[in-house]
Amino acid sequence: GLVTGELKSVLIVPQGTSAALYSGQSPGQNPGRKAALQLLTDGSYPNSGALAENYTLAAILQWGGELSRTVEPHFRYNDGLESRYSLIPGIMAVIMALIGTMLTALVVAREWERGTMEALFSTPVSALELLLGKLIPYYLLAIFSTFFSLALAVSLFGVPFRGSLLALFVVASLFMMSALGHGLIISTLSKNQYVASFAALLSAFLPVVLLSGFIFELNSMPFLQRAIAAVLPARYLVTCLQTLFLAGDVWPLLIPNMARLGLLGLFFLALTLRYTKKVLV
Repeated sequence: GLVTGELKSVLIVPQGTSAALYSGQSPGQNPGRKAALQLLTDGSYPNSGALAENYTLAAILQWGGELSRTVEPHFRYNDGLESRYSLIPGIMAVIMALIGTMLTALVVAREWERGTMEALFSTPVSALELLLGKLIPYYLLAIFSTFFSLALAVSLFGVPFRGSLLALFVVASLFMMSALGHGLIISTLSKNQYVASFAALLSAFLPVVLLSGFIFELNSMPFLQRAIAAVLPARYLVTCLQTLFLAGDVWPLLIPNMARLGLLGLFFLALTLRYTKKVLV
C-alpha cells in the first residue's frame, strides 16, 4: 500500500503488544522496555505524512501518554533529510523539459520564419519522415543530457542513484515523446520564435516547476490544479525520477507512471502528425 501510494500511513502493532503493555516490556525485548509500535508514513508527500503522523501520535497520547515518549523517527531513503536528494531529480526534469520542448519549438519556428519548412513541404518527404527528422536529433540530445545530469548528480552532489540505467532510459524516452511532440505543436502553430519561446515557457517550464510535485505537494493543492497536473507528463516524470534515485526499481510504482507517460507521448505525437498532414495538404 505504501509502495504504490494507496496508503499514506500504516501503524504496525506487533503480536503480543497487549500483553507487553501490562508487563512493561516489548515482545521479544529485555524486561523494563515499554511496548513498541511502528508507524510508517509516505515521505513522498510530506504534508500528508506529517498529518497522518500527528493524528496517530495524538491518538496514542490520548490512549497512553507515556507511549509518546518512546517515539524515535527514522527516514528510510533519506535518513539525513538532505533536500538535494529530492531537488536534484526535479531539476533533471526541468532540464529535460527545456531541451525537449523549448529547443524544439524555437528551432522549428526559426525554420518557419526563414521559409525552409515550406521548401521541405514541396519535397516528396512524408509527414512522418519530416517529424522523425526533426525529433531524432533532439531526442538524442535529451538522452545525453539526462545521463550527463545523472553523472553530475551522483559525483558532484552526492545524490544516490538506486535504480537501473535501463529504467532511467525508458522513463526519459517516454517523457521525450510528449515533450518533443509538444514543442513541434507550438512551433507549427506559432511559426515565430518569440511567440514559440513564450508559449513553451508557459506550457512546459512553469508546469514542471509548479505542478509536478517537484516543489509543492500535489495533494495539498485545490482540485483544479490537481486536475491539470494529472494530464502533465512532468508530474509522472518527477515521480519516476525520485523513485529511481531514492528507492530504486520499484516497479509497482514505476509501471503505472511509465504507462501514463507513454499514453501522453502517443497523444502528442499523433496530434502533431495529424496537424502536419493538414499543413502538407
